[in-house]
Amino acid sequence: MNLVNQSEQNVQSKQRIVIRAESINKTVPTAEGSLIILDAVDLSIEAGQSVAIVGASGSGKTTLLGILAGLDLPSTGKVWLEDAELTALDEEQRALVRGRCVGFVFQSFQLLDSLTAIENVMLPAELRGDASAATDARALLEQVGLGARTHHYPRQLSGGEQQRVAIARAFASKPSVLFADEPTGNLDTTTGERVIDLLFDLNRAFATTLILVTHDERLASRCSRRVVISGGRIVS
Repeated sequence: MNLVNQSEQNVQSKQRIVIRAESINKTVPTAEGSLIILDAVDLSIEAGQSVAIVGASGSGKTTLLGILAGLDLPSTGKVWLEDAELTALDEEQRALVRGRCVGFVFQSFQLLDSLTAIENVMLPAELRGDASAATDARALLEQVGLGARTHHYPRQLSGGEQQRVAIARAFASKPSVLFADEPTGNLDTTTGERVIDLLFDLNRAFATTLILVTHDERLASRCSRRVVISGGRIVS
């Protein structure tokens, strides 16, 4: 009976919606008039899914990622992240939601040059007041193969090493949702493959919902779901 109940709980967890977007539109003013970036986008993402958002440059995929993560607001429409309606919150409130349940990996790494690798990884947990920030950061750096580089600054690390630090930092806050924007975009093919493996290994270990924007077919093919955007609309 306990096994049955556990199975039912697992199914319910997998079917839980962690992100929902309804009728998302994004327009920006230009000299020629309003430019439509996103047009009537509806999207739901379940807990535990890995989702690749793909499309040509200028299709709106990075804008959509920013809106789903609460970094930007749509012109019209509504977005929910976990139990919070992001579109009903101000920036400070959205930042609190992001701090509670979101991790980020960016193409440009976004490490703080004045902090060592371990200090960069510790930062999200320290901001939350976690007493185990240093211990957890050291363990994460070991997991990404940088246990011997904890006290190196970003300028002393290769691009692949910097991205591994960025991935460790993203998981340091134990996020329920991880957003990644072109995480292999600045890496060579071999280094990109290693980073892809690492990203998915940690994602499985932490049971995180992964949403990423990528032009990298190797990365997109590893995801359980693909969302194709063209001209601001989801077409597949």
